[in-house]
Amino acid sequence: MASTTEPTTLKREEEEEDDSKPSAEDEDTGAQVAPIVRLQEVAVTTGEENEDILLDLKAKLYRFDKEGNQWKERGVGTVKLLKHKESGKVRLVMRQSKTLKICANHLVLPTMNVQDHHGNDKSCVWHAADFADGELKDETFCIRFPSVEDCRSFKDKIEEITESQATDGGEPQEATAAAIGGETQEATAAANLIEKLSVEEKDEEEKVEAKEAPLSSEEKKDENDKQEKSGDEK
Repeated sequence: MASTTEPTTLKREEEEEDDSKPSAEDEDTGAQVAPIVRLQEVAVTTGEENEDILLDLKAKLYRFDKEGNQWKERGVGTVKLLKHKESGKVRLVMRQSKTLKICANHLVLPTMNVQDHHGNDKSCVWHAADFADGELKDETFCIRFPSVEDCRSFKDKIEEITESQATDGGEPQEATAAAIGGETQEATAAANLIEKLSVEEKDEEEKVEAKEAPLSSEEKKDENDKQEKSGDEK
């Protein structure tokens, strides 16, 4: 008597062989499909092409919120000190690492003073007129570096730049002082003129009041005597 399980076993083996064979979809035909739209390479400018990098460090930036009276994170990325090749001006620029969004962008001026952040040797604080949001804003920044050495390098470089600008920038500072002195003189002259006009107006008012004031009894008697005397002469 033949076994009834043999056909079933053979059928199962054939199905397994069929499953082990690669399907037509998985086979590599070697055909190359050309893209429908061809994209052209576009040159992207960052605005830093005409500047030399003086410092390039990774850091996390915070901005002090005056309304909320608290520090708010501005972004994590790379802070750079860039010197323009023609004008020689130095600016601080920081971009977020993933989006490349600018979170700080301001000039390094001789008045910029970087101070240690109390309680953290890896952080420092400074004040600047920032242009990261497209308009000048007085901001207080705090930056934190991965190491104490990076923080010290940042501070030392800022001090070096500000000292060199203070040495080379004597004429602009004198011009600024002269301009401030000129504005002070103009304000003083305007104040004196206003005071003079006030005194003259006061004198005029006193004269008008003197004319309009009523005559006393003696003054009326003298006036009547003068009128009677003039009538007798006529």
